[in-house]
Amino acid sequence: MIWIRRLSVLSCLAALAVSPAFAFETPAKQAFILDYETGIPLYAKNAEEPMIPASMTKIMTSYVVFDMLQKGTLSPEAKFTVSQNAWEKGGWASGGSTMGLSIGESVSVMDLLTGVIVLSGNDACIVLAEGISGTEEAFAKEMTAIAQEMGLKTASFKNATGLDEEGHEISAADLAMLAKLSIETHPEYYGLYALPSFEWNGISQPNRNPILGKISGVDGLKTGHLSVSGYGLVASATEGDERRIVVINGLDSISARAASAERMMRAAFRQFEVVAPFEAGETVGTIPVWLGKQDTVEAVVTDDIAIGIESSERRDMSAKIVLATAVTAPIEEGQKIGTLVISGANGLSEEYPVVAKEKVSKIGLLGRAFEGFAGLFDTGVATSEPVTEAE
Repeated sequence: MIWIRRLSVLSCLAALAVSPAFAFETPAKQAFILDYETGIPLYAKNAEEPMIPASMTKIMTSYVVFDMLQKGTLSPEAKFTVSQNAWEKGGWASGGSTMGLSIGESVSVMDLLTGVIVLSGNDACIVLAEGISGTEEAFAKEMTAIAQEMGLKTASFKNATGLDEEGHEISAADLAMLAKLSIETHPEYYGLYALPSFEWNGISQPNRNPILGKISGVDGLKTGHLSVSGYGLVASATEGDERRIVVINGLDSISARAASAERMMRAAFRQFEVVAPFEAGETVGTIPVWLGKQDTVEAVVTDDIAIGIESSERRDMSAKIVLATAVTAPIEEGQKIGTLVISGANGLSEEYPVVAKEKVSKIGLLGRAFEGFAGLFDTGVATSEPVTEAE
């Protein structure tokens, strides 16, 4: 049975309130905003459920190649030959996004990587996959293994391109974290995402990112589109000393993606922020103690707490302490006694352990007998049932 006791801390959170504004909404089926510096989510809409990423997959394909280049197991000057398979699945005749490679052509890793990132070339992805792992299937298994090691638990890749294949999926939240890790661990290659165009075999194609060059500070990352998933984008931008990462997916047109991406990126800096309501050791509530020499004990948080919120919805934040069971003496100082749950109207909820600020000894046999006898005449809440919510 779960006990819940509402905190007086609500007044502390409400004190952060600002003048009312419209809450952020997006037509995207999946959406996520991540604060780069802290790794704290600022907004989420169906962000934890696995989705079809389409060509946003290529961020992971590129990450694997980045890793190999950084470790020295692959040279940027190494050349791979374009196979019949790569040309058929990813060349001009395929009708999909392509670098425009020719069968038998020998292309450097760095050129292929640029073709993947800037042009979303399916052919370039397959050439890299076959050159590195022998087959695209084997490369996709390696992609999944590396993603899982990185903590991207929803990641399951069946190919290097993002073309529709059963079981090929990842969540919007994990895509945002992948983008963060790409920027963080491979800054020497991340700049490829900001290239405005790339020319191959005499044909120049523009970067497909619709807000690159349109919003100041945007420097990546990758679009995606399939008929089964709609239009999506992973984008990142800086403003001053802040960086935000935005993921959207499931839009119904190119124009809708462009408009939603622009609005969401601007909102990421204007409407969302990271706040720090509590410091480690701060008291966040008072918990009743059963059979203790004192009736209550102060609950404190163990770490500094920082959360992402939408500025206009500070008033709608809620905080409560959840107890798995009644708190019964004896209690040691620092003993976990519950969980602080902070929720916001932006769809996010975070949990933090709370511990006893001080030791509470158990009352003696006589005291326990008296407390039990007194309970027979208690006209308040029945002692046999927990308080499910108390102001």
